Formats: sequence, structure tokens, C-alpha cells
Amino acid sequence: MNMAGIAVSAAASIVLVHGNFVDGSGWERVYRILKKDGHAVSVAQIPNISLRGDVAATKQLVAAQSGPVLLVGHSYGGVVITEAGNDAKVAGLVYIAAFAPDEGESVNALISNPPPGAPLPPILPPQDGFLFLDKARFAASFAGDVEPEQAAFMADSQLPANVEALGGAVSHPAWKTKPSWYLVATEDKMIPPEAQRSMAKRAGATVVEAKGSHAIYVSQPAAVATLIERAAKTLKTAT
Repeated sequence: MNMAGIAVSAAASIVLVHGNFVDGSGWERVYRILKKDGHAVSVAQIPNISLRGDVAATKQLVAAQSGPVLLVGHSYGGVVITEAGNDAKVAGLVYIAAFAPDEGESVNALISNPPPGAPLPPILPPQDGFLFLDKARFAASFAGDVEPEQAAFMADSQLPANVEALGGAVSHPAWKTKPSWYLVATEDKMIPPEAQRSMAKRAGATVVEAKGSHAIYVSQPAAVATLIERAAKTLKTAT
């Protein structure tokens, strides 16, 4: 997306959106860095029950901000910000090892044809329509570079994902009309790095890469915060 015509006269508020199997608490270290640097930051708590509901929860938080908003999404949170980003108050999007769907695409569509040799996420069979990751394989697949005790806590405190949320399709991708940035986690075993690169390229995102797991926002908050602040600064100076 060409940023011509994007003008943000005030610093954008930052809204952080989590993905599947986790809640907003994983953003704490990123949040602390951004707050220390003077940014206004809010953390969404989306229910992971349906894309429509998760977008509504995010847009409610966007509406509560006093000015323009920079939306940041991790994993499934990328689907949410791709749809919620069409809100007039949203000035830009940041994807952190996230899905960045095109029109009509859902998580299910994006994961239907994994690259040859790609690791398969250890998703257990649905229980009453909800999905969990196998706790015994959670750390290796989701949080390989997170401290073991914290990874164990993440596994034991999973926020289940509803199958309906994974099937929710984007109506119009906000990255087609708004600038975007993308952090590729090169050791990701949930969303293959090549898939991340492909989605980022399609979205016309400004791309950086860092060696880290799918939970890079937990393990490397400084790298994540640096990209978010780069995006916020670019929006502030764009004309």
C-alpha cells in the first residue's frame, strides 16, 4: 500500500490484538516498552468465538481512542485487524507473525495447503466446537524461545479458539487501502515463515525479520516494539 494521502496530525494510539490460544496478557512486555516511550496503548481481549464478534470487540476499543489508531495483530489477530482496520479511525496495521488474509479468506483457507515439510500445529480435535493445542507440544510449536516456566503457563492457560472463528472470512482487507508493516518470525512452527513472507508481500507491507518462535511478541518484545514504533513514527510524518 502506497502511503500517499495518509496524513496523521497526531500520534496514533496503539491497540494490540492477540491471537488464538492466548489472551492479551502476552503483550505485557511490549506494552511496557511502548508506554515507557510515551505511547498511548490499549490491549484488546477478544473472545475468539467468531470473527464478527472479535472484530466488534476490537472496533469498540478503537472507538474509545481519542485520535487515529495503529492496529497491531498477532497470529489470528491479523485476521481481526485486517477486517477491523477498515474503521475510519485506523491509520495503519502491524502484523506480528500473523495471518494477513485477502478478500474472502479465513484462517482455514490460509492453512489448507501447507508448504511441503511444514510442521503441523498440534491442534486437538474440537471439544464442543472449541479447539486447544496439545499441552505437551505447546512449547515446541508455539513458544520455543519462551522461558520454560512461562511457556508451561501459556499452555495451561489457553484461551480456546472456536471453529467458527477460524472459518470467519474477511470481507475487505484493510491493507489494500492502508499502510502495513510485518514482522516475520523465522523460527515459527505455527505459521510457516514462507507463508508469512508471501502474505506480507501480497499486502505490500514493510517487512522485517527476526529469529524467533510464533510467540516472538512474548520472547522478543524489544524487536516487536521497535517495528510498532517505526510504524507509528511513519504514520506521524506521512503526508
